[in-house]
Amino acid sequence: MKTFSKYISLIFILATIVSCSEDKVSFSGTGQITGKVVSKGDNVPLENTRVSTNPSSSIVFTNATGDFVINNVAVGTYSVQAQKEGYLSKFESATVTEDNDVNVIFELDIETANNDAPNAPILVTPANNAINQTLTVDLTWVGTDPEEDELTYEVQILNDQNSEVLNFTDLTDTTLTVTGLDYGIKYFWQVSASDNINDAVLSETFNFKTIEFPSNRVFFTRKIDGNNVIFSADPDGVEYQLTSSSSNSWRPRKASGIDKLAFLKTNGGQTHIYTMDLNGSNITQVTNSIAVNGFNLEELDFEWKDNNTKLVFPNFDKLYQINVDGSGLTQIHQTLNGNFITEVDWNQFTQRLAIKTNNASGYNIEIYTLSDTGTIFNYVMQAVSGAAGGLDFSFDGTKLLYTYDISGNQNTDYRQLDNHIFIYDTSTFVSNDISLSKPAGTNDLDPKFSPNEAQVIFVNTSNDGLSQKNIVVIDILTTNDRTLFLENAKMPDWK
Repeated sequence: MKTFSKYISLIFILATIVSCSEDKVSFSGTGQITGKVVSKGDNVPLENTRVSTNPSSSIVFTNATGDFVINNVAVGTYSVQAQKEGYLSKFESATVTEDNDVNVIFELDIETANNDAPNAPILVTPANNAINQTLTVDLTWVGTDPEEDELTYEVQILNDQNSEVLNFTDLTDTTLTVTGLDYGIKYFWQVSASDNINDAVLSETFNFKTIEFPSNRVFFTRKIDGNNVIFSADPDGVEYQLTSSSSNSWRPRKASGIDKLAFLKTNGGQTHIYTMDLNGSNITQVTNSIAVNGFNLEELDFEWKDNNTKLVFPNFDKLYQINVDGSGLTQIHQTLNGNFITEVDWNQFTQRLAIKTNNASGYNIEIYTLSDTGTIFNYVMQAVSGAAGGLDFSFDGTKLLYTYDISGNQNTDYRQLDNHIFIYDTSTFVSNDISLSKPAGTNDLDPKFSPNEAQVIFVNTSNDGLSQKNIVVIDILTTNDRTLFLENAKMPDWK
């Protein structure tokens, strides 16, 4: 009985020893674990990778070729771990036998290998197929990421008119304000999202169309950074820039009945006539061999002729006409006294021209009407002192607007002191002053009839020759009623 108890106790002790050492290698003898660590996909050796085992043995680091050796490892089965910053840790099993090498190869994924790509951005505004968008548009979208990684966006915009592509990169906000779009254009836009880990993800493509260019009837010039720039304006005075501020363009003249605007522009030191669409596109040079020239380029004027198929313009003492396509250049008049032709107007109804001439100083004024072949009909003004200008026929040709400095002052600076607007009746040969309410010390300049001829649009400015010019409207029947229409503006045209 005592012997049996001793036997039972021995079994218990052995069981306890075995249970307490289940994480220990109980076999005798040693071997070694060798191996290599590379990056997954390109098999580039990974130096300084930490290699360890469980059960624990020595901890080693890979060399420049990614190799490692763990010596004197007790015989047994191990879980070998490779760890390197920036990579996902990996485990491999290895069974060590006495006096043998066991080789283990690790291919480590980069740390972000299990990172999911962003969700495709969801475009919000403008809604797909939106129309009548302004030329400044806020593009908005929603961007999300499964791991809530920080996202950057790229927006690409194309259009249906040309091959221009607008790219906006490295955006962190989900709203982009796009300016400088063109009128009446369909734009296509798409957003890509990147978490800087996975490939960028694209949204679907939306499109929108901008507003059509307004049918404005008032055109004018404003000086910007030393250059004349042409604008149009709607009835409320909302302005639209038509020519670039990097070039010198002035004296807009709208063709009656067609959507074309002619204007003067500097080209290579000369002044030529150009045409363009009412939105500022399709700029085309008309004159070439003979430039527009004479006294004071800011005073020079020209006009459409023959149902807008031709243009008439001055070159010193000569008057020319030219077809809108640049052909058919013809001289139609030359002054009798050598004066320079500075301004010209044409009336389709009477088939007559009105011109203003002056000497090289701007004086010795003559205003007269003539046929389109150059025959003089009658003089509106002749042999007077002072400056004059601003010609514009009424629709039926029975009235002619012009300005005259009633002070009669003449000076080397061509300073005008008291310019008034007059309406000349071609049947009675009588002129009527409509500037009776003009503020003292100012000049009324560049008058044009309104389309219904109930009003006149013109420039009012101080007679110091330096102050800002403003465009004003006056009712012909109530000449005391002046309305400021546009500030810092000159050379109006109203069709």
